[in-house]
Amino acid sequence: MAQIKKYPLLSQLRSEASSYVQYFRKGKTVRAGRGLSFWFDPTGASISEIPMDDRELNFMIKGQSSDYQDLAVQGVVSWRVVDAQRLGERVDFSIDLKSGRSAGKPQDQIRSVLNGLVREFADTHLKKYGVRELLEKGLAPLQAAINAGFTEDPTLTSMGLEIVSVRVAALTPSSELSRALQAPTFESLQQKADEATFSRRALAVEKERAIAENELNNQVELAARRKELIAREDANARSEAEALAAASRITVEADAEAKIVTAEAEARRIRSVEQAAADMETARMSAYGSVPPAVLYALAAQEFAGKLERIDSLTVSPDMLAGIMNQIKSLVGSTEAQG
Repeated sequence: MAQIKKYPLLSQLRSEASSYVQYFRKGKTVRAGRGLSFWFDPTGASISEIPMDDRELNFMIKGQSSDYQDLAVQGVVSWRVVDAQRLGERVDFSIDLKSGRSAGKPQDQIRSVLNGLVREFADTHLKKYGVRELLEKGLAPLQAAINAGFTEDPTLTSMGLEIVSVRVAALTPSSELSRALQAPTFESLQQKADEATFSRRALAVEKERAIAENELNNQVELAARRKELIAREDANARSEAEALAAASRITVEADAEAKIVTAEAEARRIRSVEQAAADMETARMSAYGSVPPAVLYALAAQEFAGKLERIDSLTVSPDMLAGIMNQIKSLVGSTEAQG
């Protein structure tokens, strides 16, 4: 934007190097060039300022494919001025002599022209193909078609403009169309996902079956080992029982033999004692056989007296006393005779 300083009679203008300034006075060109700085009389003066740097236009247009499907095109067009005088003749770039700002909206006018051309070139390309083909080809063919359209169209050349570059950023179908186009791919992917899920489940089932078989085999093996263990324990218990039975039998037999031996010894002892008692009795009887009756009576009386604890009364008759005295005399007589 040009800078203007006002003084009492004159004003001073100073422009940037990227701006082309035209100074008109009374309908005639007084000065023209880039980056000018000059004094001028505001009365009767007209000044225009045309930017010479590269400018960009962001566009977003809508079109239809050959099968009548709506598509949105987004991109950027870079342009610049190559003939300022020609553009100044076609577009009003006059500035306010007090502020230096543009009096109108020339940029909007240029953008409108560029946007209309882009819409025309893009729509021509879109109507040649179906929506699926356009989307499959991508952005490059559309961008090339717009570039070719600018090259062939004389509108910008007649205005003194030049296209620097065209960049198409997106070619987008409507939301409904996008979902419809995505449906086959989505279904295919979903089918693949279902197949993957089925395969994964089948693999999981196979692994579970293998695990179950492994567990069953382990249980069978454990059952066989347990059966073998039980058989061994039974054999050991049977062997232990047989050993205990044999030991008990041996103990019983030993006890029986010991009892028999003890009984025989006891019988022999009893026989020996009884025999000794019988022999003693025989010897005693033999001894008593040679003893006179009176002595036997005396011994019997003595033994009888030894067994009595107490004698309360004793009755001696004359006959008993006479008999005893006779026996005593006989005994004394026999004793003297033996002497």
